[in-house]
Amino acid sequence: MIQRKEYMEKLKSFKDKKIIKVITGIRRCGKSTLLELFKEYLLSTGISNNQIISINFEELKNEQLNDYKNLYEYIENCLSNNKMNYIFLDEIQNVKNFEKAVDSLFIKENVDIYITGSNAYLLSGELATLLSGRYVKIEMLPLSFKEYMEISNSTNKSDAFKEYLEFGSFPFINELNKNGIAIKDYLEGIYSTVLLKDIASRKGIQNIATLEMVIRFIMDNIGNITSTNKICNTLNSNGKNTSSIHTVEEYISALKNSFFIYEANRYDIKGKEYLKSLEKYYVVDIGLRNILLNSKETNIGHLLENIVYIELLRRGYRINIGKIGNEEIDFIATNMDDVIYYQVCASVLDEETLKRELRPLDKITDHYPKYILTLDNLPTASYNGIKRINVIDWLLN
Repeated sequence: MIQRKEYMEKLKSFKDKKIIKVITGIRRCGKSTLLELFKEYLLSTGISNNQIISINFEELKNEQLNDYKNLYEYIENCLSNNKMNYIFLDEIQNVKNFEKAVDSLFIKENVDIYITGSNAYLLSGELATLLSGRYVKIEMLPLSFKEYMEISNSTNKSDAFKEYLEFGSFPFINELNKNGIAIKDYLEGIYSTVLLKDIASRKGIQNIATLEMVIRFIMDNIGNITSTNKICNTLNSNGKNTSSIHTVEEYISALKNSFFIYEANRYDIKGKEYLKSLEKYYVVDIGLRNILLNSKETNIGHLLENIVYIELLRRGYRINIGKIGNEEIDFIATNMDDVIYYQVCASVLDEETLKRELRPLDKITDHYPKYILTLDNLPTASYNGIKRINVIDWLLN
């Protein structure tokens, strides 16, 4: 199994704390594997098997536990007295009213609860209300490029990055030995499951064709400023008026809540305010985009933007698109301690391209770090304090 070190360290830090650990993320990003790794860790520290209660709600043998009352009764009968019990509930969104069972278990003193779910609706209802301030969310993503390199047979980082751009970052991809047909089938399976189970079924969406049109539009416009109005107009350009703004907004919300896409809003640096329209969307995995569009023709700069955006999420940043006058900055990455500005470009070997990328960064008057990330295989350089570095090296750092 692939060791997801950063996520493991987070779980270890919350072990035995009176707080529910909620692990979310798109299907097949490694949530179940993370639970298995953590169970192995518990056993290695002296925890006994009978202190661990583990249920995967996608297994047919557990179907009778999809009733929250049955689930609670089953777990209560398995609890060890006078010992800490570690409860793992995998893909718990399959249990209607699961929050009632979880809340009743949580109040017991000798229970440590870990749950996973493939949909943000997991925390949008009663669980968030019942457990306000009593849960921590750990949002998982597919493999970083650094993790991909650690498990890849490739010794050449440039070759490995080409594979990463083509096949994507789902952990099981490594088991398919770079077999393009097998990978395509695997990714299509993930897409179908997310589309039908996590989006259409959960939201009661009947018009799958229109939903897929919205998905393909977003995939084809990664890195482009867009709006629900533009998407709606594009879908209705055939004159049939099959979509409304409300429908498009509903579909986009469902895509975000299933962790399929992420939204980056714009921020006016001079005005110090968030702008309410013209956002950008990025996909959780480039491999999914490739099989959906089935096209080799693409803007490599936008794919790099997507990978940098997801990596910044992985590193714990909040990300916005920067606006300064008429210029745009690809990303403003912020957390409690940092503000960092990023421009992402395939190459700045052309002098005019370099000037274009530097211009908006030069207009920023604060002293936070500023970077241009490119694929150019050149030593790191600095332009009035703005650093140009290789994006692959940045991903591996």
